[in-house]
Amino acid sequence: MKLIQWDETDAYYNLAVEEYVLQQMGEEEFILLWQNRNAVVVGRHQNTIEEINTDFVREHDVQVVRRLTGGGAVYHDLGNLNFSFILNAKDRMFNFRDLSLPIMESMKKMGVHTEFTGRNDLTLDGKKISGTAQSIKGGRLLHHGTLLFHSKLDTISDVLRVKADKIESKGIKSVRSRVTNICDYFPNVSIDDFREQFYQDMHAEKGLERYVFNEEDVNGIRKLRAEKYVTWEWNYGHSPEYNIKKDRHFDNGNLSIYMDVEKGVIKAIRIYGDYFGDGEIAEIEKKLQGVCSREEDVRAILQKFDIDHYIHGITIEELTGFIVY
Repeated sequence: MKLIQWDETDAYYNLAVEEYVLQQMGEEEFILLWQNRNAVVVGRHQNTIEEINTDFVREHDVQVVRRLTGGGAVYHDLGNLNFSFILNAKDRMFNFRDLSLPIMESMKKMGVHTEFTGRNDLTLDGKKISGTAQSIKGGRLLHHGTLLFHSKLDTISDVLRVKADKIESKGIKSVRSRVTNICDYFPNVSIDDFREQFYQDMHAEKGLERYVFNEEDVNGIRKLRAEKYVTWEWNYGHSPEYNIKKDRHFDNGNLSIYMDVEKGVIKAIRIYGDYFGDGEIAEIEKKLQGVCSREEDVRAILQKFDIDHYIHGITIEELTGFIVY
């Protein structure tokens, strides 16, 4: 296993790095440690325009970029450290908690005792300091997350539009009350301290080697950045014209559906959410076009798919009911 660190703080470049390493660097396994300057990183399946405060983003020069993994939108700044594990996974997802253990162990050695809670969070004194997400592409798993050391937490509330039902489902009053910085509890622990501790721990356990991008790597990353990660099509995309919009909270995340239904027939449909899933949801959306919006017709289409592959943790009955009722 190899460790890659680099100094670039451009979010478009850094998300391109992840995809490049995931898909272009063979079967080698990697750990990446990196940072973004002010940026909102949107989940793979989210409707970007509904997740961000557009005026604040524009006025404060906040970068907006979509990542490869599901989950919800997050705010990054230089008080936040990002970590990525890129592993050979074949066809199975890794346990979120298991992949968080190396992070938790390194924090523990510095006196920071964290807990794994919910579907993908690390908490300190009951407040979130890290969220993780993952996805499989071509037998390679990307598992990544954040660590809040001294991030500008008030900016999170300014830049993100967090749905009320998401906050209420967690029994809290605001997104600001849900998160905390590590420095609030352990002021002597810095990002650099953690980075070095984590390297030493992983080196002792796995013989971790350092890897430096060569010229070919850098050119490939820059190309991916220019052709994908800075584009409006990737980061925002088109929302359909619709006459029906639904939102619902499920155990494994929030879903939103936009539908154009004419005389009982689904003319267009888009499914958004902070869910995790590996399949391209557009495959299901395409098959639902032209289908009568009756329960039996929608269910018949959905039964052709392994729904859990597209939206983890939801059943055919739940998705059918959400679309129809």
